[in-house]
Amino acid sequence: MSFSTIRQKQNPKNSPKAKPSFAQGVLRVAGGTVLGTSLLASSILAGGLVGLAISFRNLPDVRTLNNYSPSETSYVYDIKGRLLSRLHGEANREAVQLEKIAPELKRAVLAIEDSHFYLHHGINPTSIGRAFWVNWKSGGVVEGASTLTMQLVKNIFLTRDRTFSRKLSEAVLAIRVEQVFDKDQIMEMYLNNIYWGHNNYGVQTAAQSYFNKSASKLNLSEAAMMAGLIQAPETYSPFNNYANAKQRQKVVLDRMADLGWITPEEAQTAYKAPLGVGKPTSWQGSKLPYVTDTVMQELQETFSKEVIVKGGMRIQTSVDYFMQQKAEETVKQGYRNLRGRGIYAKDLQVALVAVDPRTHFIKAIVGGVDYDKSQLNRAVQSRRQPGSSFKPFVYYTAFASGKYAPGSVVNDSPVSYRDGSGLYSPKNYGGGFSGAMSIQAALIQSRNVPAVVLGQKVGVSKVIEVCRRLGIESPMRPVISLPLGAGDITPLEMANAYATFASNGWYSDPTIIVQITDSRGNTLLDNTPKPQLVLDPWATASLTTVLQGVINSGTGRAANIGRPAAGKTGTTDNERNVWFVGYVPQLSTAVWVGDDANRAMGKGVTGGGHAAPIWRSFMTEALKNEPVLQFHAASKFPRPKVKEKK
Repeated sequence: MSFSTIRQKQNPKNSPKAKPSFAQGVLRVAGGTVLGTSLLASSILAGGLVGLAISFRNLPDVRTLNNYSPSETSYVYDIKGRLLSRLHGEANREAVQLEKIAPELKRAVLAIEDSHFYLHHGINPTSIGRAFWVNWKSGGVVEGASTLTMQLVKNIFLTRDRTFSRKLSEAVLAIRVEQVFDKDQIMEMYLNNIYWGHNNYGVQTAAQSYFNKSASKLNLSEAAMMAGLIQAPETYSPFNNYANAKQRQKVVLDRMADLGWITPEEAQTAYKAPLGVGKPTSWQGSKLPYVTDTVMQELQETFSKEVIVKGGMRIQTSVDYFMQQKAEETVKQGYRNLRGRGIYAKDLQVALVAVDPRTHFIKAIVGGVDYDKSQLNRAVQSRRQPGSSFKPFVYYTAFASGKYAPGSVVNDSPVSYRDGSGLYSPKNYGGGFSGAMSIQAALIQSRNVPAVVLGQKVGVSKVIEVCRRLGIESPMRPVISLPLGAGDITPLEMANAYATFASNGWYSDPTIIVQITDSRGNTLLDNTPKPQLVLDPWATASLTTVLQGVINSGTGRAANIGRPAAGKTGTTDNERNVWFVGYVPQLSTAVWVGDDANRAMGKGVTGGGHAAPIWRSFMTEALKNEPVLQFHAASKFPRPKVKEKK
């Protein structure tokens, strides 16, 4: 017998306005009649409860269920809709509509929990009478008589104390609920609310956990096992004791057969059917933990933690699962290569973050070599000196001033400046000076002295201003050594700033979240990019041309990927941090290598020799299916005019 047939036979019209009288409802049990004494008892009981209702005026208003939203699990997906992780507190729940629950499950639940559900008005007088007699004899509450409606109000409104007063309150509230809501509404709330074991609240997450399928796809065998869980979820869990679960499943199937809702043959077939039991999903780790951690960090800027873990959000990230996997594999392989090359820094780490310049969506983020060993997300939580990878911000500032071009001459000669601690005399990596040289050559060769000289000429405060426009929020001081990367910056900030170079000056705030909806599809957050032109196009295109030279003939030759690409190496004093940050028109990526304790990694460790190969490996994989694109030529844009001093 189908679920709809059961519902129709018990209550043909199934409408609050067309409910049968209480006596009629009690008399019309499935496939039988009730003795006249039951009618008398139910009348007395109903009258008594009406009196009790008057004395229970302080009970909750059941009409609040109209706006009741149970806590729901939030889900994190990749850009293609692949599930990455679940975010929830105690309750792992996904609410679904009644029509999206398999009829087999609805029949099984009714059979074992409340076979008269579509007959009664919230309470079952016969069951209450039997339970009252047993409890009176024992001197306490040892047997319940809860209908589905009573279970619902107990879970939502009441404590779980086994007392007569709580049971009376439960009965009164159940009657009130039945006066306000129709049966299908009550059953939908019930199935979405109750506990199914292993932190699964609601039928959908339970079905996903026990059988790796949605509640709409459950067959009779699976439905019977799940319905059997309700009485004691952990006791009858197939994860804890499969034999107990099978025994309980048989009880449910036999009950359904006794009611005539299935045949004995169907019950036997369902009992013998093999069960593909899944595994608990409530506390499974994220498939991409660095992505999930970054999502959580961003969510907490807008939403409270309670909303995040109970609000039923559907969070679409900008990350592709397979690109992220390639990024993580690249970092691990890069780490192994570094160890193989004799870098024995105790806490050696690698971080990588990639940003799409067209949207500023984060496309990959790896905060360390092994998440299981260290959960610190160095891509967004660790600030490190960028070394010479900071120089492009200085050179862009010079180009944007209108006073300099790539061919302008700057001196690479001994120079000293007085700062707060005395004289500061910048030195080049490896020593020596080259004399007069073009800005282009100075940047390609990563000469330090020209960068400091240029920083003083354009003003380090102007350089900081440019960095702020590029989204770098880390603290910076206008010190003379700033052009050499004296400030601490995160890999995400670096990748995002270079992404603006890649887009020829167009900036959006970086994000890993594309869109958030609630469980009903309503949009909660839409991060459609709103790009703004924050850099001068000629100056940006000129810088990109020079940075292409870094890869083609300069310190970044190990980053050559066989297509137009621009980037910059970075190496700090005593080789504590090495970087390579670079881009093509479709992707900007920063790679950082260093020691967690900021210890030196050894003489000869450089961004060009040790970070650039990791960048090249990732970019080669990430761009396999991307067309080769050219950068904008500076000649297409007017050169900025020199601003006259007032």
